[in-house]
Amino acid sequence: MDALGSRIKALRLKANLSKAALARRVGVSDVTISYWESGTIRQIGHERLLALADALDCTLGDLLEDTPAPPAVTGILQLIAREPVPWERRDTSLVSLLGDLPLARVDKNCYLVTPGPGERFDFLDSGDLAAVRPVNAFQEDDLYLVTYPDRLAIRRLERLPDGDLQIGGEHDALETAPLDALPFRLRGRIQARWQLLGT
Repeated sequence: MDALGSRIKALRLKANLSKAALARRVGVSDVTISYWESGTIRQIGHERLLALADALDCTLGDLLEDTPAPPAVTGILQLIAREPVPWERRDTSLVSLLGDLPLARVDKNCYLVTPGPGERFDFLDSGDLAAVRPVNAFQEDDLYLVTYPDRLAIRRLERLPDGDLQIGGEHDALETAPLDALPFRLRGRIQARWQLLGT
């Protein structure tokens, strides 16, 4: 068993999760979890590593330790509505980070994003900045970056007493959906936002 595989197994057991339960949280099969733990599959993509860390309630550092981490993305990534999430694009263009930002809610698992040229998202206008932590499961009431079949969007998600989620945009009418039948895929949770102030 390789080092990463043994850490995945140890963290899974510490979290009291079966292979099937961890697989559901990460969005893979339990066979894949077995392959990761045994070292049969040694290469795990960055998105899957983030999902594993989230599912195991640990940091990437806890998961990787001496394993080389995926290359870090520095700078600010641009959100483009009709393209994949920016940390998955091959042609990711970075915007330079200007000045000091109050980053109290931002950890090393977050990406800084801003709408690309001519783009606007609910809750995030041109020039605004957000820290997004990649996730693939609902965690708590908050703003989330989601992908519909044809576009990226930001939605406010709130759990209702019956367990369904209330989904809202900045100006859209509210809708509800069962947690297991959302009309989009969860891609990230907005950890912090900064708005561009007019002069």
